[in-house]
Parts: sequence; C-alpha cells; structure tokens
Amino acid sequence: PPPNTPAQSGDVMALSPQLALLYQEVLYTIRHRLGKPQPQHIADTQELCAYVQKAFGMDAEEHRTIMQQVQELESPIFCLKATVKEAKGILGKDVSGFSDPYCLLGIESKSQELAHPDSKRRLKAVVKDLIPEDQIHRTQIISQTLNPVWDETFILDSDTVESVRHKLGELTDLHGLKRIFKDARKDKGQDDFLGNVVLRLKDLHCWDDRWYQLEPRTETYPNRGQCHLQFLLTHKKRATTCSRTQPSYTVHRHLLQQLVSHEILQHQAGSTSWDGELSPHASTVLYLHATQKDLSDFHQVMAQWLAYSKLYQSLEFNSSCLLHQITSIEYQWVQERLRPEQKAELAESFQSLLTYGVSLIRRYRIIFPLSVTRSTERLQSLLRVLVQMCKMKAFRELCTVSPELPRMVSEALKSGTTEWFHMKKQHLQPMVKVSSHLCYSKVMLLRPALQAQCSSRGSNDSLLSTRTDHRNESVSNGAQVTSISLSIPNELFLLFQTGFSIHRDGPLALSDFHQWFKEAVPQWLQKAYSIALERAQRAVQMDQLTPFGEHNKHSTSTVDLSTCYAQIVKTWQQLNWPDPEEAFMIMVKLVEDMCKIALMYCRLIKERAEALSLCEQNEGEAANRLCIVVNNIKQLRLLILKLPLQLDWAQLERRTGAVIGQQQIQHTLHHQLDSTVCCLDREVQDVVQALATKLEAGIARHIQELSASNNAQDPEDSILPLMKFLESELQYLNEHLVQENFKSLLALLWHHTLAVLTAAAGPQVPSVQHCRKLHCALKSLELCFHAEGCGLPLETLHSTDFQSLESRLALCSSTSRRLIQKYFSNRIQEQLGISSEKYGAVTIKALYRPSEQKLRVEVLNAANLIPLDSNGSSDPFVQLTLEPRHEFPEVVARCTQCKRNELHPLFDEAFEFLIPSEKCHQDGACLLLTVFDYDTLGANDLEGEAFFPLCHVPGLDADEDQADMGWVPQTRLPLIHPKPGGDEILRLLECRKGDKEAQAFVKLRAEGPKCGGPERDPMGTASPTPTSAPRGAQEGFGVVGGFPAD
Repeated sequence: PPPNTPAQSGDVMALSPQLALLYQEVLYTIRHRLGKPQPQHIADTQELCAYVQKAFGMDAEEHRTIMQQVQELESPIFCLKATVKEAKGILGKDVSGFSDPYCLLGIESKSQELAHPDSKRRLKAVVKDLIPEDQIHRTQIISQTLNPVWDETFILDSDTVESVRHKLGELTDLHGLKRIFKDARKDKGQDDFLGNVVLRLKDLHCWDDRWYQLEPRTETYPNRGQCHLQFLLTHKKRATTCSRTQPSYTVHRHLLQQLVSHEILQHQAGSTSWDGELSPHASTVLYLHATQKDLSDFHQVMAQWLAYSKLYQSLEFNSSCLLHQITSIEYQWVQERLRPEQKAELAESFQSLLTYGVSLIRRYRIIFPLSVTRSTERLQSLLRVLVQMCKMKAFRELCTVSPELPRMVSEALKSGTTEWFHMKKQHLQPMVKVSSHLCYSKVMLLRPALQAQCSSRGSNDSLLSTRTDHRNESVSNGAQVTSISLSIPNELFLLFQTGFSIHRDGPLALSDFHQWFKEAVPQWLQKAYSIALERAQRAVQMDQLTPFGEHNKHSTSTVDLSTCYAQIVKTWQQLNWPDPEEAFMIMVKLVEDMCKIALMYCRLIKERAEALSLCEQNEGEAANRLCIVVNNIKQLRLLILKLPLQLDWAQLERRTGAVIGQQQIQHTLHHQLDSTVCCLDREVQDVVQALATKLEAGIARHIQELSASNNAQDPEDSILPLMKFLESELQYLNEHLVQENFKSLLALLWHHTLAVLTAAAGPQVPSVQHCRKLHCALKSLELCFHAEGCGLPLETLHSTDFQSLESRLALCSSTSRRLIQKYFSNRIQEQLGISSEKYGAVTIKALYRPSEQKLRVEVLNAANLIPLDSNGSSDPFVQLTLEPRHEFPEVVARCTQCKRNELHPLFDEAFEFLIPSEKCHQDGACLLLTVFDYDTLGANDLEGEAFFPLCHVPGLDADEDQADMGWVPQTRLPLIHPKPGGDEILRLLECRKGDKEAQAFVKLRAEGPKCGGPERDPMGTASPTPTSAPRGAQEGFGVVGGFPAD
C-alpha cells in the first residue's frame, strides 16, 4: 500500500495497525542487524532509521514510541547457516594419488579462544582438538578425489560467537603396493590433516560466498588447495508481531511494496521517471530483512513481482522494470515450492496485469501519444512485458485458461480505434466542410487576381482568361461540385504555375498565393504517382528482357522507369513550394511514392522473366533473362541513389533547418531511401542466388566424378572436365552481367564449391591419392575464381572454410615422412610459444663444431618438476633423442643419470652427436629432451618433454670451431605434455595401416612417454642409485659427466 498520511497526535493507535506493525518489524530488523555491511550498503543505523521514518510517513513522536517498543522486545537468536560447497586442489594422501576428504565445522566460543593465547598456534589448531565433539558438524566422505563436492548445509546457533573454524580431514587407505613401500610409517587408521580455515563472524557479511585458502599446520606443503563456503547470518525466534503471526514471505512483500512506493513518489516529486533502481537505503533495509528471515532468492523475486506489478497499476513508472522479475521467476520456477495460497496470489497478479495492460493498449492513442517523447518506447516496453509474461512456465501452469495475447491485443486495438474515432468525430463535426466547395471557390476567386497581374505585366492575359473562363463555363453550365473536384487538379496546377511565373515579389505580389492551392497538392501528387505507376507497369509488360543496345546489359523497361522518375523530379521542381515545413512533407510523399514504384518494378520484372521462361522452356535463355533482371534491378538501384542530388535535398535541409531537425530528416528521408536500397540489394541477391543454383548442380556433379575417378590417373587430368565446365559457364555470365553482380555470383559459387569439396573429403581420413586429387582441384579452382585479379579478391577466396579445407587436404596428401617432419615442426612452434613452466623446465647448452661435424649437448639441470611419487618427490632422469628418426637413423637415444628424490635435479652431463650440418637445417629437425620419473616397478612416469630446434644451435653456420662452450648461453626449455585430445597428424598416420614407417612412428610416440625410451634403467642397474655411471659411449654418440656447471 502507498504511504499513509501520518497522524497528527503522538498516539500510535491513530496509525493504521498494519502499518504500525510493519514499522515495528523494520526497526527491529535495523536494530538487530548482523555481519559486516556490504560496500554498497548504508552502514549508519541512524541514517537507516531516518530513511524508514520518512518512507513510512512517521512523525518524531510516533517513531520514538515504536522504537521504545522495539527496544523492549526480546532479542532474536543469531544463527549461522553454513554451506560447504566443494574444494579443489587438495593434497593427495593415498597411494592412488587421491584422498577421501570430509569436513568438520564448529563454532569456537570466546572462552575457548581465550584459552589459547598463542594466536598463531590457535589459528592452526584442528577442530576436533579445540571444540567439543558434540558441537562439531561433519560432512559426508567423498572417496578418491582431489576436487570433492559436498553441497551440505549446517545451522550453527550461538549467542556469543567470535570465530568459525573449518577443517578438512581424510580417511587413510593402507591398500596398494606403493603405499607399503613409501608410507609404511603411518599409523593404521589415522586421518590425515589436509587444511584449515578460520573465520571471524564479525568479519563476515550477512551473505558471503567465497573460495577460502586452506591453511597448513606446518610449512611443509603451504599450498593445500581451496574450499568453497557459503555463510548466511539469520535470526530465529524474532519477537515482533509480524514475524510471529505472518509468513516471512508476506511480511517481506509488504515491506518491499511500502519502500518501492516511496521511491516512486520521490522520483515523481523530482519530475523524473523511476527506472527500477532502488536507493542504497531501501536496498540495505530489504537486504537485511531478507537475510535475517532466510528468504530464498526465488521468494524474494516473487515478492518483488507481486509488489511491482501491483504498483504499476496505480503509480506511473517504466514497465521494463518488470522484465527482471519475469526472467528470474522463469529461471527459478519450481511449482512445488509454493503453497496453494501463494500460487493463487501469483496467478491473480498475472491476470490483473494482463487485463490492465490490454486496457492501456486499447487507449494507446491517449496513454502513449506520439507528441510525447518516448511514448513509442513505453508502448513497446509494455508489449514486451506482456509477451514475456505469457510465455512463462509459471503463467501457463497457474492460469488454467491461458488467453491468446495476439487476439486480445487485436481486439483491444479494434475496439479502441472505434472509440477514438467516435470521440474525434463528435469533437470535429461542427468544423467539417466540403473540400470540393473550397476548391471551386478558389478557382472562381483566382481569375480576377491573375488577370490583374497579367494586366500589370502586359502578357499572358489571353491564356489566363481562356483557362479561367473555361473553368467558369463548366461551372455555370450546371456541373456538380463533385465532378469539379475530380477534374480540376490539372487546371489548378497550370494556374498555379502561371501565377508563380507572373510575379511573386514586389508591391503587386499576391499574398500567400500558394495557400490557395494547398488542398489540391495531395491530388497533384497522387496524379503524378498514378501516371508513373501505370507507365512502369506497361513498360514491364512490353519488355522482352533483351539488351536494348550493343553496349548495354539492361533492357528497355529501365529506360521507361528512368523517364518516370525524371517526370516526378520535374514535378517537384515546378511545384517549388514556398512553405518549408509543407515542402518537407511533400518531399516525404514523393520519396515514398518512388520507393513504392521501385519495389513494385522488382516484383513485376521477376514475374515477367518467369512467364517468358515458361513459354520457351529453354535453360540457356532463362539464365540470360535472369542476368537481364539482375542488371535491371542494379540500374534501378543507381536511379534511387541519385534522387538526393536530383531533388536537391541539401537545399531542402537548409530551408527547413529552423523548423525540422536534422534527426527527423535523417529518420524520414534517408532511412526510407536506405531501406529501399537494402530491399533492392536483397532482390539482386535472390536472383543471383537463382543463377548460382543453376550452376551448383553442374559443379557438384563434376566434383563427384572427380572423386570417383581412378586414383592412378594424374590429378591434373582428373580435373579437366570441371575446369572446362566452369570456363564456359563463367565466360557467358561475365559477358551478360555487370561486374558487381558477376562477383556476387562468383562468391556464392565459391562458397558452394568449398562445401562440395569438403563433403567429398568426408569426415573420415581419405586415401592419399584421393586427397591429392581434391587438393589439386582446390588450388586450380582458386586460380580460376581469382582470374589474375579480375575475379574474387584473395581475401574473399581465403575464407575460414578454405583455409581449413586446404590445410586438411595438404596434410592428407603429404607423405608419411613429410607428416612426421610437420609434426615436429608443430611441436617446435608450440615449444617456442610456451612461457609457463607448469610442468617444470630443463636447462641445456648446445654447440655445433663444423670441423668434426659433432653436436655437443650439455644437460645442466631441471627445475620445478612435478612430484609424481607419493612421498611428494620424484626420481628424474633425462632422455635425449634426435628427431625425426628417419633423418638420424644412426643415432640412438641416450639418458642421463637418475637423481633420487629431487624436484630440482642437477645433472651436469655432456653428450656428443655425430651428424652432418645439412641435417640440422631439415624441416622439423630437433633435439627431443624427455624427463621421466624413474620407477622400479611398472613404467616410468612422464614429467614432460622439450623440443630444441637444431637450426638454432650456436656454431652451426660458423666457418671455424669455437674453442669451448664457455661463451655459449644456457637455454631454459619449459616442459610440455602431449595434447590430451591427441594430435591430428598422429591420427592421420595411424590411419595409414599399410605404411610401416607411419605405424612405427605412431607407436613410438604413444609408448615413448610411458616406457621412457629404449633403456629401461638409465643407470644400467636393477636398483638405481644417484651415483651410478652412465653407459659407455658408442661411436658417434659419447657421454662426458662430472664437470662443474658454467
């Protein structure tokens, strides 16, 4: 309800009882607010009380009396509603690398907190060691995960609370071989500590939803992951009358309606429209009340909808404010969450707003007059609200008889129009006059005035007397007034021209001469439009759709249409209407008529082409006619674009600048012209599409024949039929279409051709020979459609589809060795683009000595490796190979020593490779460094791999050898992992079942990261130790170890 008028006396009973109880409720809410205020909310309690006093219309005495009552009421019980949502990135404590996490929650009292004076130690204490067991809440156990999801809610009650403690624990699993090896010292059954979170209630907001960092008890593993928690500070057993006697949802709705009505009235008092945005004071009060009463988001939105929809029917504000509630209800709608009385209340609000909205639409000429700014926008907003409301699931389920909104709006518009017409008719009936009598009177009055002008000038007297006498005779012979009004436009126009040509200035000028002919102007414009329309229709009927000249590509109807437009332009120039505002309206009418003629011509010329094609049944002639139709519409488009210059819009804008704004001219004239041009462009595209459709079947047929041709045939011979077909067809169309239309046709054909080629390639991996044919066809078609710059530009040809298809066909048609080289080139580029050391990094030095043709590689160290063992460490070693293998068949893989329990191992080992320098320049040539975690049982685990391009090795292009490696800079290579989804090149190689080299490479890449290369034990022993020596050097591949790092 709207705010009540405050009582004059201090007696609260003089107020409305409901309003007084609601005011008591809001003061109670403010007095017992909980939590740290939100940044956008009002923190000052006195300021909030002053706001609600004004919103409720309370005087000082009434406010003081009710506040005294609130202070005497019993305080509520404060509750913390805690929801444990999920955690992520927690430590893995089991042999499997996972954990079985659960959460413990409890509230630490002030006395318990004082018992722990050591603040730092207290914050790291465990819940079960600090809080009595009967006060601890525990979640379910989530088995074998590092990212558990609980989504469990607990209610914690306390009167004096200072902090909330949250702890993650985990059930130990003693099963598993590695667990026995690595963690045998653990006590059986003991839960592992995973992390701790300590929060102070005074630091929480009423509603908090955040990720919290899990804190360790020690600094061994400082990064223990995060936990997602939600907190809500609520009340229980509120002592107010409203809370004890009414549902929370109803009280909140009444409070919302009271505050919103105050906000709307405040905006209206300031002569502004309320946009749905509540003030910070109102938002704070409503937020506090909703959280203290533990109202769900859905019930808050329901309350907003009921309040806003009811207020909209009594107070004026933008209906778009209702859209947010409609969207929220639709998103959260669950019918079972509402009680029967709430469902009935919601259904009644739907019906009430729908009835009110339709009544506004029925009176839209009065409610939304065009003379008022933003009326159209307000009407559109109302219609949008009604449409969205009728589409809601809630509306369809609760309103048993769902009305048809389009039918209701249509009936409202019809009945409203009838009511408006009768009202206007009664209002204007005394002023109605017969326009034909006025025209007749002006003709009779015109003759003596023009004769006086002619006598003063000594010319044209006989002409004027003849014309006016002729009109005079027809009237004096008893002609009816109605027949006069139908036949006089032409005569009036001649008299108008003659009068203006005689004298328009000076002492003998006729005052407001043009006003005498004002009522005849609509008839003149209609006459000009009718003549032009009839001439255009006859021109299309006579058009045979053949070029009318040797150098022209359009037909005769465009010439006739151009003449019609020229006559309309001449009419405008002869009219030369003096009044600027009326001249603008005349121009609007002329432009509208010419645009109508243009659109009518497009429709008729297409129908004419179809009729002629049906008569002859000749495909070649039908295509020729479509070319003529496209050129005709394009010529018409040029005529339309010339109208602003021919009609001299610039002068009209200067004349009307004082009375008509630039925006209105832009909206009426320019937008109308632009809209017509867009329609013509669509017509051109439709006809060009029809032409393209006739060619698409032939292109598809030839590409299918190409796909089915013998794979042994040369690809260039296979595509000859397709190229000959395109050459003949495109040459014909280029001769009969203007260049712009021809390029539009080429663009459509190119798009279709790419689609057909893509379909021919198929979703599966095709054979190499088949791909070579398609790739050759694609490159030949690219040259054909480009036509050395005379066809489509390369930017158009190289679309995303083309690049994707060309890349796929180029890969599929490559040899296996070329694909292997391409694979390593891609990995090198990936390596160069990596800056993150997510999986760690390896540091090396590399130098090539041309005189010895030896590549020397020093593996210095690795850093930031991932712990792959259950003890939180790894046993890393590095494997070195030269890739691709077919380029270095004599070079075998080598390994460094294994470093026990190291995440930052120091290797300091050197290797030499005997390779020619030209091999280093091959595409994809690289040094592959693979870091493994050594395992005694099972396969070695992959830490990561790095690719060092051999073409970047220092000394490769030098003429002389360098003395030593002291000057060579260190190279730090971030480790990367193979892509989870696999590699496209590997999938292509895998599909080549008959190619042994391809299958061997795929197997090597698939098994390499698992087995760690050809040598199982990098130290040559069954039980590796960090000090074991590497195996002896082989010819061309040596090892040197034990030197200090540079």
